[in-house]
Amino acid sequence: MKKTKTIYWVFTSLFAFMMFGSAIPDVFSQEVAVKGMHIDLGYPLYFIPFIGIAKWLGVAAILIPGYPRIKEWAYAGLFFDLIGATYSIIASGGNVGQWGFMILPLALGTLSYYYYHKRKTDVVSINFKPAFI
Repeated sequence: MKKTKTIYWVFTSLFAFMMFGSAIPDVFSQEVAVKGMHIDLGYPLYFIPFIGIAKWLGVAAILIPGYPRIKEWAYAGLFFDLIGATYSIIASGGNVGQWGFMILPLALGTLSYYYYHKRKTDVVSINFKPAFI
């Protein structure tokens, strides 16, 4: 149980750090975000701070204990963001170095999600007592 919880928090912290770090330029519409999303990928300018705030909210949801339904939606939203970004880079003609990097946050998110559910399952199995005993 303790091992699973530790692994969960390591992967979740790294995933949250990457997603939060990628959201900062978006929220403030910094030059690097405008170049990457508007000029290179063709997304409208109003979309940049929107996606940044959505990432911040998703990170908060996966870090705050409890609220399992919100946490599920947050994981889904963060994965949609990452998969959409990867597809956009590939579709716009990006090279392997640009879209290949996306494997790292996708892997961290997958491991975080896996251990989130493994941790929940471990807690349920520890607290489970059959009614007939």
